[in-house]
Amino acid sequence: MDICDNNLYYIGGIVRDELLGVNKHFDIDLTYQGNAIEFAKNIPNADIIQINESFGTVKIKIDGKEIDIASTRGETYPKKGHLPQVKNIGCDLKEDILRRDFTVNALAKSTSTGEIIDYVGGLADLKTKTLRVLHDGSFIDDPTRIIRGLKFAVRFGFELEPHTKFLQDEYLKNVNYDMSYKRLKKELVETFNLNRWSAFKLFVENKMYKLITSKEFVLPSFDFSHLIDKYKPENTWIIYIGLLSDISVLPLSKIEKKIVDGFVNLKVKTFTDDFEIFKNFSDVNMESVIMYSTINAEVVERYFEILKDIRIKITGKDLINLGQKPSENFQKCFDFVLREKLKNPALTKEQEIEVAKLFFS
Repeated sequence: MDICDNNLYYIGGIVRDELLGVNKHFDIDLTYQGNAIEFAKNIPNADIIQINESFGTVKIKIDGKEIDIASTRGETYPKKGHLPQVKNIGCDLKEDILRRDFTVNALAKSTSTGEIIDYVGGLADLKTKTLRVLHDGSFIDDPTRIIRGLKFAVRFGFELEPHTKFLQDEYLKNVNYDMSYKRLKKELVETFNLNRWSAFKLFVENKMYKLITSKEFVLPSFDFSHLIDKYKPENTWIIYIGLLSDISVLPLSKIEKKIVDGFVNLKVKTFTDDFEIFKNFSDVNMESVIMYSTINAEVVERYFEILKDIRIKITGKDLINLGQKPSENFQKCFDFVLREKLKNPALTKEQEIEVAKLFFS
C-alpha cells in the first residue's frame, strides 16, 4: 500500500493475523492518530467515498482499492452491554489501543516504519496464545467479548489466562440481560459458522449459553459437524444455537425461526417407517433435520444416506391416462407409490404405474 504517514497505523486483527502468519485480510482498515477525515482529504489521487463525522471515519478509493480510515478515539459505556459512546476523537494512539477487547488485538503497526507498537503485552500473549482482557470491567462493558474470545480460541488455539477466565465465569454467574442482542448474534454467527464442534463444547462447558438464556443446557452426545461439512446447509450457526431451549432474545430472521420451529416440531414426532421419516424430514429445512440428529442420529443418517433423494416419477397426467379423475385420491396414490419406492428405490416409472393401478383397484 502506498499510503504512509507517521501517524497512520494498522491496528488489531490485521496485525495479529500477520504476526501469526495467517493474514487473510482483503479489506484495508487503517487508524490515524488525529483527524482521519482531514488527513484523507489531503491524500493525492484519493476519492472520498463516505464520511462519518460522528465516528471520525472516512472511506476512500485510491488506485481502484477501497480503504477505511478511522480517527483514533476513546469510548465509554454509559449503558453496559450496549454500543459505546465515542469520545475524544483524534486522541493519542494509546487511548485508542486501550479500548480494545484482548491484548492480542491491541497491537499497532506503523505504516511508515513497520514498527510494532505494543502498550499492553500483546506480543508476549500472542507468542503463548493467551487471551487477556485489558481491564477487569471488559466483559461487563461488552459481553459479546466472551463469544469473540471463543472464536479466537477455536480459530487460533488461544486460551484464556486465569484471571480473564475468572472474570468471564463471574460475569456468566450474573448476566445482565439488558444487552445488545443484535451484536451478540453477529458474534454467534461468525463463531458457529466456522462449524467447529470444539467451539460448541467450550460454549456449553463454560456456560456461555447463559448470555442467551438462564435455562441450563447439556452438551448433546452426538457430534453432527460432519453432517454440516458433507451436506453444507446455508445457516450453520443456528443448528448449534437453536438447540438451546430458549433463544427468544435473539433477533432471528424468518428462515432462522422456521428452522428452529422445524426442529421443535420434529422432536414430538414418531417415525414408524421410512415413509414417515421421508415425509416429515422433507417438510422442514435441512438445518432442522441436522438438529434432530441430537435426538436420533440413526434416523437422520438413514434419511441423508438412503432416503433424501428418492423421488417418484409418475404424475397426475399418468393417473388421468389410467382413467382417473383429479381428486384428493391423487395425493393418496402418490403417497402409496412413494411407500413402495422407499422400499425399492430401483422402481422404474412403468413399475410405479403398476403400483398406482393397485391403489385404484
